[in-house]
Amino acid sequence: MKQFVNYFIKFPVAANLLMFALFFMGLAGLYNMKSTFFPEVPSRIINIQLIYPGSSPEEMEEGVVKKIEENLKGVTGVERYTSVSKENSGSITVEVLKGFDTDDVLIDVRNAVDQINSFPVGLEPPVVYIQENLGFAISFAISGDVNLKTLKRYGRLVEEDLRQMEGISKVSLSGFPEEEIEIAFREKDLRAYNLTFQQAANAVRAANLEITGGTVKGEDEELLVRARSKEYYAEGLRDVIVKTTADGSVVRLYEIADLRDKWADNPNRSFLNGAPSVVVTVQNTLEEDMISITDKVRQYIEDFNEENEVVEASIIRDGSEVLRQRISLLIENGLLGFGIVLVLLAMFLNWRLAFWVALAIPISFAGMFLLAGAFGVTINVISLFGMILVIGILVDDGIVIGENIYQQYEAGVPRMRAALEGTIQVVPAVFAAIVTTIVAFSSFLFIDGRLGDFFSQMAIVVIFSLVFSLVEGAIILPTHVAHSKALSPDKDTNKIQEAFERAMDWMRYKLYGPTLRFAMNNRFLTLASLIG
Repeated sequence: MKQFVNYFIKFPVAANLLMFALFFMGLAGLYNMKSTFFPEVPSRIINIQLIYPGSSPEEMEEGVVKKIEENLKGVTGVERYTSVSKENSGSITVEVLKGFDTDDVLIDVRNAVDQINSFPVGLEPPVVYIQENLGFAISFAISGDVNLKTLKRYGRLVEEDLRQMEGISKVSLSGFPEEEIEIAFREKDLRAYNLTFQQAANAVRAANLEITGGTVKGEDEELLVRARSKEYYAEGLRDVIVKTTADGSVVRLYEIADLRDKWADNPNRSFLNGAPSVVVTVQNTLEEDMISITDKVRQYIEDFNEENEVVEASIIRDGSEVLRQRISLLIENGLLGFGIVLVLLAMFLNWRLAFWVALAIPISFAGMFLLAGAFGVTINVISLFGMILVIGILVDDGIVIGENIYQQYEAGVPRMRAALEGTIQVVPAVFAAIVTTIVAFSSFLFIDGRLGDFFSQMAIVVIFSLVFSLVEGAIILPTHVAHSKALSPDKDTNKIQEAFERAMDWMRYKLYGPTLRFAMNNRFLTLASLIG
């Protein structure tokens, strides 16, 4: 260790190259790190969606859900499963054990479901899929003095615009129910044309469809035959032929029924300041950057409001605000810590020495950014909490090493030797202090469940930051101090520093020294005072 440290002290260019390499490569690592609200964790949730029209919750539970649960008991990699049975539908949520490949377990779960051949008649094919982990990015409302159909049309246009932006793929609309076409048959007219309700309904069902009729191959071309007569609005169904009489006359739908477009009877509505609105929600996947998404959406909202006077887009909630606040807090704490170390060490030692000690904060973070991305760490509230937490620890080893080097120099040891001996003397203690902290935080890496998935990123941030603070304190700091004017015989001093040195000497020899001597000579009184 002594020869290793001595090499960098003798050849400061190597230490400077190491410092700049860590700094610039760390900046590159930071630039490539994505921002998410929570740590990005691959999904370990498999959903089984069940649709059984006309069933009661009891029928769904007894006839479908319990049969699937029995088959899931033997599937390897399943930690637990929970089910919900409702009217007309049900769902089963399967949690995969940590360490198992979710895709492999998905195949086994799907096979377990397909093995059941005693499902009730009328059950739609079960849908088995991996639940995608999505993070909330931003939501905004579109409102104005227009009807709900117009708002929905604007919402669809906004949805298409946002999906076309690079980095945005998850956009959803809410605040309105599904649209329906109501066909109300008039009983009097049905009787007049000698039609039953079922005959009329079958005629509408047969006419409103979109199917393929296969292909017609010719010598030079191949034609696709398709029937496209599916209508989505009431106006398009008015002329559907319900009946053709023997004399060739036809009965159309509007002659026996009233048609209108309407909203489904459910309470899915949203209001902004008392007015109807459509809510646009944008989410981010594990591969997308949340801050980038919110910036693009905010800019789009500004442009949208400038171009439209009838409706207005208003932000409801921005998920990146908390993340931005944490980033601001981290920057403030980093600058504050850098300044406090610089000022206090400059008061009692030397401002140049204080600068090199305070430099441990950016260098340690740069080294952490260099490696953290490879371990899946993102800029999120948990990792930022770890950075904020570790700021107060990063300069501790630098302060101890720098102060000991300065003490060696004040005792008359030459500057190069003072830097070497001052570092070697305290490196074991500094190393022990850092290792104990690393061991404490490494316990987060062994926690199972969602808590372990989240707080493992905080542990990685703290561990890598402390490791690089040790590298900076044991290699880069002694090299810079050894060649700094802080250890120069003709170093300049100022009146402020001289005043603080006199104050420290007074506290050391006039206040602390006599107090310590009295306590040591009167140990029983000292112990009694502490106990009292």
